[in-house]
Amino acid sequence: MTVKKVTTDQEKQDALRIRQEVFVQEQHVAPELEWDEFDDLPSTLMFVDYAEDGTALAAGRFRVTEGYGKVERICTQKAARKQGAAKRVMEAIEYEARMRGLPQLKLGAQITAIPFYEKLGYHVISDSFLDANIPHKMMAKTLAYES
Repeated sequence: MTVKKVTTDQEKQDALRIRQEVFVQEQHVAPELEWDEFDDLPSTLMFVDYAEDGTALAAGRFRVTEGYGKVERICTQKAARKQGAAKRVMEAIEYEARMRGLPQLKLGAQITAIPFYEKLGYHVISDSFLDANIPHKMMAKTLAYES
């Protein structure tokens, strides 16, 4: 398994395809809510976890906003769930944030995914809110640096 920071058109298409399958088809998120202006900005980074055979398993998006890292669109293909793919994507995003010296990561977690993010060190920082008609809570993780 290998997480790649998206640099090619094919890798970007792999990330977008996983999002299409998970969010639009499986969770019934309206396409106009799933795709936004950040998908095409050069400052937005996407990550894809690939199996040994080259199959794209999971994807995520990262961008810097207001001095912190924003984690978005974390998703795993149904057949690859519970195998660590999303965790590897999160670790790659966290590594990127550390390389940039960011103090904190934040994300909007679907309520059902909160236990996953808590295991990675995130904590809830908001009340419940709806995003694409799905209940979410904001979560954050302070990044520790060795001195």
